Amino acid sequence: MMVIFIIILLLLVYFLLKQRKQYNEVWKYIHEIPGPPAVPLIGTNYKLMPSELIFARERERMRQFYPIYKSWVLIFPFVHLAGPDDVELILNKSIHNTKGISHRIMLEDWLKTGLVISSGPKWHKRRKMLTPAFHFNVLRNFVEVFYKESEALVESFRKHCGEPYIDVEKYVNQYSLYAFSGTSLGMPLRENPKSKGYLRTLQQYKWHLSYRIEHPWLLIPFIFKRSSAYNGFMKTIKKLHEFSEYIIDERTKMFNYNEHHANTKLPLLDLMLHIKQTSGDIDDEGIKEELDTFIGAAHDTTAMSICFTLMLLANNQTIQNEIYQEIESIIGDSKPPSYNDLAELKYMERCIKESLRLYPTVPVMNRILGEQVVTKSGYTIPKGCNVLINIYDMHRSCQLWENPEKFDPDRFLPENTVNRHPFAYLPFSAGGRNCIGQKYAILELKTALCVILRNFILEPVDTPQNVMCKNQVTLRPANGIKVKFVPRV
Repeated sequence: MMVIFIIILLLLVYFLLKQRKQYNEVWKYIHEIPGPPAVPLIGTNYKLMPSELIFARERERMRQFYPIYKSWVLIFPFVHLAGPDDVELILNKSIHNTKGISHRIMLEDWLKTGLVISSGPKWHKRRKMLTPAFHFNVLRNFVEVFYKESEALVESFRKHCGEPYIDVEKYVNQYSLYAFSGTSLGMPLRENPKSKGYLRTLQQYKWHLSYRIEHPWLLIPFIFKRSSAYNGFMKTIKKLHEFSEYIIDERTKMFNYNEHHANTKLPLLDLMLHIKQTSGDIDDEGIKEELDTFIGAAHDTTAMSICFTLMLLANNQTIQNEIYQEIESIIGDSKPPSYNDLAELKYMERCIKESLRLYPTVPVMNRILGEQVVTKSGYTIPKGCNVLINIYDMHRSCQLWENPEKFDPDRFLPENTVNRHPFAYLPFSAGGRNCIGQKYAILELKTALCVILRNFILEPVDTPQNVMCKNQVTLRPANGIKVKFVPRV
């Protein structure tokens, strides 16, 4: 450990000497921004702790310094923002669209330069290319698959509903992967043994993310590649890539070019295969990196949203019953919901929005400034600085929300949103880099909740007060989410 520590210090001193002119320019502005005390060359995160305690510490710091503070990871400054005026300055200008160092360090080995990581012309081209895969004419055909997989999820819950509780994360993760594969990939995976292996590998990947967050010197690639954790991490990455390669190979065998030749309203994977065979604007490597991006991002984020929403509804029986009554009045207790039926579930949609306020799937976004920014409070953030947009803190700020910890779907009644700052609520980001799959996510959430609540009454086990969260790029519970399922009579 001492040898590693000395190597890190020498590297940091070398970097400072090499970049001292640029560093002095950054320091001139950064030192004016408030923040917790830092240890020279080590930074503000000098106490090692589990990732859920790191997450809690960051929340406490934002409460203390709201709406802006600085932190240091070793010698690298980060500016944290949670004021909507300042956030708007960043997200509303394309010059700040480049993802920050934390996203690249954590995700680039796996996702390469897919839609989440890429920037500039490549990002613009890919975004335009893939947007048709989330057109409503495509999405409306997904409801049948969502319903089928939701029914299978209910049967999984039914097997355990006599127990004191069910830890929902495992089952919902499976559901969301199968829903995504049956829709956007055109390949049902429920009976495929490779899917279970993929989910286990994804859990291993998340463990590696937490391990690096808890040992910040491993965020330096030079150090990480020489650590004992690196080989295990890369083996995990290799397994994730092998799964996406398998999906592409299998779907390519089934893909009929003539059948899809005149149809541009195709699901995601078919759309990419179609473009590859027609214009050649995406190649095999491009398809793989986008597939990795969407398999990882789409299924995992939606799964976590469902888990947190189930927990909130279990703890709010009156609201849960109102959703059930809405389902009964619009759809009934047995018929499969249609796309139009789901669109009519307005109260459920408000509940989902409120759940995403309290538990945004991406709690913190990292951007690199393309130009100098002066915040509303008068602080200057220099060009090239890493900015962390703290969505979780903004969504729970008492300056922006009355009684912010309360689960209150009526916050999203039209009359209560009309005067809200447009950047105060960002469950799917905002600006040019907003989430491409947000309508997909809401549709899947509505279908799952509809089927679950028609079959069960949810009763509380875990509460919002005892569920600790951690940031693994997506927001996750540190110890699962436990809910009691009581069959409806």
